[in-house]
Amino acid sequence: MTEARTADLIAVTMPKWGIEMAEGTIAEWMVEEGGAVAKGQVIAAIETDKISNEFESEWSGTLLRRVADVGATVPVGALIAVIGPADSPADAVDAFVKSFVAADTAFEPADSKPRPAERNEAPTPAAAPAAPASAPAPAPKSYEIPEGITISPRARELAESRGLALEGVAGSGRKGRITLQDVEQLARPARSLRPVGPLPLPPEDDGVNATPLARREAARLGVSFDGIAGQGRKGRIRRGDVLAKAPAAARGVAGDNVPEVIRFTAMRRAVAQRLTESVNTVPHFYLRTEANVDWLLAVREKVNRERGLKLSINDFIVKAVANALMAVPDCNVNVFDNEIHRFPHADVAVAVALDGGLLTPVVRNADQKPIDVISDEIRELAERARANKLMPEDYRGGTFTVSNLGMYGLTGFDAIINPPQGAILAVGAVRRVPREQNFALVFPSVIEMTMSCDHRAIDGALGARFLAALREELEHPAGLVDNL
Repeated sequence: MTEARTADLIAVTMPKWGIEMAEGTIAEWMVEEGGAVAKGQVIAAIETDKISNEFESEWSGTLLRRVADVGATVPVGALIAVIGPADSPADAVDAFVKSFVAADTAFEPADSKPRPAERNEAPTPAAAPAAPASAPAPAPKSYEIPEGITISPRARELAESRGLALEGVAGSGRKGRITLQDVEQLARPARSLRPVGPLPLPPEDDGVNATPLARREAARLGVSFDGIAGQGRKGRIRRGDVLAKAPAAARGVAGDNVPEVIRFTAMRRAVAQRLTESVNTVPHFYLRTEANVDWLLAVREKVNRERGLKLSINDFIVKAVANALMAVPDCNVNVFDNEIHRFPHADVAVAVALDGGLLTPVVRNADQKPIDVISDEIRELAERARANKLMPEDYRGGTFTVSNLGMYGLTGFDAIINPPQGAILAVGAVRRVPREQNFALVFPSVIEMTMSCDHRAIDGALGARFLAALREELEHPAGLVDNL
């Protein structure tokens, strides 16, 4: 009977969205274990290093097991859930999960070079020497789980590696299942401020839309969900919502300064990795200049009024950068090891700040587009970025990046290059400053800019020529709007 049921089970694995995707993070499960699933139904929200997508089921049936917990980051192809008939025996599901092997497995010889997706994973214990060909290889000894205890695969792996005894552990998962967080908490040394082991949680069928972490925090602090307006997706109550309602003393404000631990999102982790790589491998140097934008402000105001447009200062900067890159094409480059790739058109990336990190969607062929088209594209790309609706082709590539923090009142800053691009321009706020002109004191509107250069491809003189061309474009902006 078990074999027949096993044949009906379906493995739901981490999807691969884009050629560079190596792993994904479960941001939210939309279907509880035991819930019915229809083909095409959204069953989970999954974060990649850049975007958050809704994962639609390709099958109909019952969600029998959620293998990956919320917040878990797993490689592409790894098992995250099991779908099958509603009456499938639990032991058949357990056997199916235990025997599952991902198509993109990490079981390689010890001297083989790890694939990129595996470099940040925990090392796999060395395999025991193979038995002689004449005898079958002995089965690996499984970790002893006390009778009556259910545990997630990742929690089991951690408990086995730490040699933790699970007797008496009350799992915080559905139906008392021990989760990875339960084992991590058990592995921590005892502290007076926090009990060792999970706390009893409010029942998940109480009709309250709250995350598991919010439930744990509510149980720890003795906070009721009544009156809490969730700020999460679809009004879901998060840990921060619970902390906001908890008394200051319960939160530890009056006593010890207990921090809130915020895990990196997939996007934040990817940004951190790329910027760390850039700082450690790219020889940065910085060139600073400023431009008088009195004329630009006047032209912008006139064009917006007469044409009914909403051109921003940043739109003018992006167009001016594209024109300057055509005037000094040796700055319109990507750098790869011992090669410099110089491009015939300017694909200008524009930095967009998000709650979970930073994205740089790209305006393609900006040198060939009028400024009003550039303005529309920037606005649309920024809106899609904030709604997590960018596609990989929207933010990959780029020959140069513009990062503008002038709207926050910063006068200037130094930006980190986005590899493999050769440079990035950091733009500050427009401000009026005192200047001497013809023996008189004037107050022109100026904008400060810092160009971060990769010294392997762009030296000081070359970067200075680019900034001179850019300054010319901004101080004589008629050419930026002549094709409107």
